[in-house]
Amino acid sequence: MSEKSTPIAIRALDVPPPRQKTGYPEPFASLLGNREKRRLGDAFALTNFGVNLCRLDPGALSSMRHAHSDEDEFIYVLEGSPTLITNAGATVLAAGMCAGFKAGNGDAHQLRNDSPGVVWYIEVGTRSDRDQVVYPDVDLALHERDGHYVYTHKNGEPYPAA
Repeated sequence: MSEKSTPIAIRALDVPPPRQKTGYPEPFASLLGNREKRRLGDAFALTNFGVNLCRLDPGALSSMRHAHSDEDEFIYVLEGSPTLITNAGATVLAAGMCAGFKAGNGDAHQLRNDSPGVVWYIEVGTRSDRDQVVYPDVDLALHERDGHYVYTHKNGEPYPAA
């Protein structure tokens, strides 16, 4: 949306999910299962931080387990019981619980819906032009190159274009 058409207030579920479910290359995109993100911050043209309303159906993942070099990240569970996977292991969360991940601390994290019900949560993160993302469990990395983010293998070779 342009700044001229930025709304004052909206109903979060009226923000459509993006057409492309994820920027991950295969085989990682398919591993997410049925995950949906609604980019609420983008609807208000926010540039310093992003806010997403996220849904995980049973069996879905929020992301590949990852750690950011220059972006703080925060999640707040609205509904359901996701399992938070971090360097410390697995922790089952419940509605009303939250977790935060400071930039550069190396604590790789993801949410996984092991429950039979739907999980809804809010995800907030800073936006940094310098961020590098490490994915310790899979052959994936995210690098900034020429003003764009590029997914590569850990050795720096790019994944084939989709």
